[in-house]
Parts: sequence; C-alpha cells; structure tokens
Amino acid sequence: MLALQGAFAAHALILERLGVSTKEIRADAQLDDVDALVMPGGESTTMSMLLERSSMLEPLRTRIAGGLPVFGTCAGMILLSSEVMDGRPDQRVLGSIDIRTRRNGYGRQTESFESDLEIAGMDEPFHGIFIRAPIVERVGESVSVLASVDGDAVLCQQANVTVASFHPELADDDRLHSMWLKEFV
Repeated sequence: MLALQGAFAAHALILERLGVSTKEIRADAQLDDVDALVMPGGESTTMSMLLERSSMLEPLRTRIAGGLPVFGTCAGMILLSSEVMDGRPDQRVLGSIDIRTRRNGYGRQTESFESDLEIAGMDEPFHGIFIRAPIVERVGESVSVLASVDGDAVLCQQANVTVASFHPELADDDRLHSMWLKEFV
C-alpha cells in the first residue's frame, strides 16, 4: 500500500481478507520489498507533492516501468496517468498508463454518484462508488477499457498497470481486488 495519504487502510483490509499480507510504503527504500502496489484514492496533488518530497517519484516510476504490478484508484489513477488536466502546475504524474485524466471530471463532492458496472471478466455487476472522481478523456491504443459509464472509461489496464476512477475498496465487494491479484500477483 502506498500510504502517504488517502484510503490505503480500506484497500489493506480487502487484501488481508484475500490472504495477502500488506505493508504500508512511505519511503523509496521500502519499494524494494514489495511484489505489487496499490495506490489509493485521496487527494492527487497532495500525493504528488508527498511522492516528490519523499524522493519516491523516480524510484516508483522506475519500478513500475520495470514491471511492478500496480492498481491505482481515483487519485491513484490520476498519478499513474500519462497526462492530467486541471492539476496544479507543480503536480507530477508517473506516466505509467497512456490515458489523459481530468481531476474531479464528474464534478465536485455533491456530484458524487454510484453505478453498477459491467466489468470484463465478471459475471455480475460491480457496484462502483465515484467520489469527486476523475474522468478519462483519452485512452491510448495499448490500453484496454474494462468498464465504462455513459461511454467514458472508468476501469483501464495497460500491461502491469490497472486503474479505476471509482473506489472499489468502499463497495463491500472483493472481486476486483481478487481479479487484479490473480492476474498479477
């Protein structure tokens, strides 16, 4: 778990229910000790600044480029994107998945919503919870869209990187984490 800020504890509970031991990552030296990483929701500009201040930005970018499986949700999706719109001028992204995201693309807190999602590989819908969620404005050719809402991609995958604009850790449903684990860990 990237544990600089955000909803990392909720992800850890799901992974532990699925039999995976977790570790809170707060420094670049700890990255060497992980086989996969979850980048949770939170506040993407704050997380970007904390990654930079803790000197984790470049080591994390290098590990992901080297094949480290990563699952980014909401703010994690923004940080993993190749391009972010409406970010602060000093906000950094990892460029790990070829998508352009817009922060708070679905609107402010009052426009938060829930939607049952048809996810590729799942027999039953997954309940997506969108809180100040980013919207995907562009999807690169090598990116697979695994779920959409009203034609907009909300769950994407490229190589070892999986991103969701919603919060699967809040859905009381372990299937998406389980699917990610089976594929990458």
